[in-house]
Amino acid sequence: MSEPEILFENRGVVGLITLNRPKSLNALTLNMVQSMTAKLAEWADDPAVATVVVRGAGDRAFSAGADIRAVRESGLAGTSYAEEFFRAEYALNALIKRYAKPYIAMVHGICMGGGLGLSVHGRYRVTGSSSIFAMPETAIGFFPDVGGSYFLSRLPGQVGLYLGLTGARVKAADSLYLKLATHWVPSEYWDGVIEGMASGDDPADVLSEIARDLLPSAPISDRRVEIDRVFAGSSVEDILAVLDQDEEDEDEWSSSTAALLRGRSPTSLKLTYNEIRFGKTLSFEECMRMEFRMVKRILEGKDFYEGVRAVLVDKDNAPKWDPPALGDVSLDDIQSYFAPIEKELVL
Repeated sequence: MSEPEILFENRGVVGLITLNRPKSLNALTLNMVQSMTAKLAEWADDPAVATVVVRGAGDRAFSAGADIRAVRESGLAGTSYAEEFFRAEYALNALIKRYAKPYIAMVHGICMGGGLGLSVHGRYRVTGSSSIFAMPETAIGFFPDVGGSYFLSRLPGQVGLYLGLTGARVKAADSLYLKLATHWVPSEYWDGVIEGMASGDDPADVLSEIARDLLPSAPISDRRVEIDRVFAGSSVEDILAVLDQDEEDEDEWSSSTAALLRGRSPTSLKLTYNEIRFGKTLSFEECMRMEFRMVKRILEGKDFYEGVRAVLVDKDNAPKWDPPALGDVSLDDIQSYFAPIEKELVL
């Protein structure tokens, strides 16, 4: 008999959620999203539950995000699963964002894409030493969603745009610097954190008492001036032009960043640039509705299916993007992704 994909437990006054697909890096399915939404709604009205904690099973990941292969298969087959998944996932993100009771995500290992959607919108985000945060969607012909247009656009300077375009990985020290995480607690203390909250202690007090200062410097903090200068460009093409100029001065970071961007989907790069710029002036709900419009158009296109094929299915890492170059992606093409749709997202 197979294990449930998601586990729920009442531990004292804590409602404990465990994402339970460790062999798949706790990738999210529609069933997991719907089950978690229903349980959060139930616990919101349950006086016996004071705090909610979510964690990932296994030692490799909190969550690597959506089960993107299942989404791809649905899109190729023309079934409703893909749209249903994103509609439900975004509604769950919104529920977490406005959840009245303390919601604590305990993040270890990989936390990417939809994993950030389950963590960054909550009141407290605990990181362990092994955590790796990232929004790597441009590598698969997608874009930073699950509220990425909202939280990336509110990171310091141009860091959000840098992370969204490149998919750069953020480790524990940087996650605290960027406030993607609120507390650093070594994983050996996590059971004690949960037990303290289960006994009725205030989560803020429990976390403040046990959290540690992270001594190593944060690499993104150390490179902030350079990131802000390069990614202040008025287009993706402008950003690449600055990187190319720096590369002539034998700057290794500029060279590797330019090469990375040139391997991404040109359409995804331009979509990401615009959504993060737009998101800065939008409310959370407006960002989520914008992202759902984008998803609808992405599922009707080609790059997402090709990107997932190249990275996750055939694993040849040689996607053939369509269009293949930034100059072939017109402003009209990009604007069409943001246009209203017949059945808008309701939150």
